[in-house]
Amino acid sequence: MATLTLFAVLFGCMLIGMPIAFALGLSSLSVILFFTSDSLGSVAVKLYSDAGSHYTLLAIPFFVLSSAFLSTGGVARRIIDFAVDCVGHIRGGLAMASVLACMIFAAVSGSSPATVAAIGSIVIAGMVRQGYPKAMAAGVIANAGTLGILIPPSIVMLVYSAATEVSAARMFMAGMIPGLMMGTILMVAIYIVARRMKLQPVPFPGLGKLVISGSHAAAGLFLIVLVLGSIYGGVASPTEAASVAAVYAFLVAVIGYRDMGPLKNSPWVREGESVGQAIARAILEVPTGFVRSFWHPEVRQVVMDAAKVSLMLLFIIANAMLFAYVLTNERIPHAIAETITGWGLPAWGFLIVVNILLLIAGNFMEPSAIILIMAPILFPIAMQLGIDPVHLGVIMVVNMEIGMLTPPVGLNLFVTAGITGESIGWAIRAALPWLVLLLGFLMLITYIPEISLFLPELLDGPAKGF
Repeated sequence: MATLTLFAVLFGCMLIGMPIAFALGLSSLSVILFFTSDSLGSVAVKLYSDAGSHYTLLAIPFFVLSSAFLSTGGVARRIIDFAVDCVGHIRGGLAMASVLACMIFAAVSGSSPATVAAIGSIVIAGMVRQGYPKAMAAGVIANAGTLGILIPPSIVMLVYSAATEVSAARMFMAGMIPGLMMGTILMVAIYIVARRMKLQPVPFPGLGKLVISGSHAAAGLFLIVLVLGSIYGGVASPTEAASVAAVYAFLVAVIGYRDMGPLKNSPWVREGESVGQAIARAILEVPTGFVRSFWHPEVRQVVMDAAKVSLMLLFIIANAMLFAYVLTNERIPHAIAETITGWGLPAWGFLIVVNILLLIAGNFMEPSAIILIMAPILFPIAMQLGIDPVHLGVIMVVNMEIGMLTPPVGLNLFVTAGITGESIGWAIRAALPWLVLLLGFLMLITYIPEISLFLPELLDGPAKGF
């Protein structure tokens, strides 16, 4: 009866349009208050203790904040310029450059919707001006943006690590090759389509221009080295690396590029100034600008926006943890595990079931909630069948990528529709042809575990302990 009530309330709330966090919390409360002896006070303690006991989750607000500074601070524009100079001269190169820019930005943001918003708001209009069909431009960006949760650092991978106690560093390493592979698949598909549509490339700007655009993007690109290098080198945990990334992104946006804050649009060397004069002015200007930036309206707005996103994610995670607690308390995962094990499914058969369940869930729920609910159910079964927990994590993340592109809760579809000014139905039709590539990629990731496990096994030594 408790199990029936739990899922009936959950799906009932979702059907009437209640936000997923409240649906998870209300269904959990219904079972706790009517079918257990726990008090309402114990629920509050459970929410606080569960969310606070996972040190890895502290990385989420830091990565969200760093992504907000980079999205607002013009780093995305510089990355796009560099990507266009790299591959824009190939047929279909502007779309390929957009995918490359998404891959790079994914490695500094950890968020799929943020990647679509930051890159798509610039490149979709640019591709249309170059003669690309608007639907193709939007579909490419919506799909490439999903790499934001696969290429490390990834917020969804952090959630999986918190739910299963799997090393976040190993999860990050496991996502690197699949992320690069998916980006390459998209680029190859773009090249084939571009040749059939006879889309014209842009001229190669020359090595000099490539070096210049690379130097302009260097401060943003260095964040990839800072975060991933410190984690894989054993210098910092993912949470520590995330906090450093937030500070670094703030310095890059406010002091380095000066795209926001009190020093906005102030050049490092003014016209008619000597290098010595510029250095002397910077010695006085940078410290005062740094202090003034803390109460500058633009900086405050970025922090507030990041705080709202972080609170939304953490509230969903807290309620999903409460839901997972009720599942465990009612022994639902154990019952499901015994049932599936009783079917005598081999590992490959179980993975088919996993993919079907996750693809269905991705239509209706936010990725973090799905991970926190499904991981405790699927994890013990996978262990019994000898499936590596890191491999299972990557499979779940790729399924979450597809969920970002399937209605009615496909976040990337909403962002793409907002950028283009088109309807959700139009965004779905634009993304659908490219979604087929993601489904094929899911099959590769599911049944060729070496794609995910090669780097973690190769670099397992430095990454242990996080």
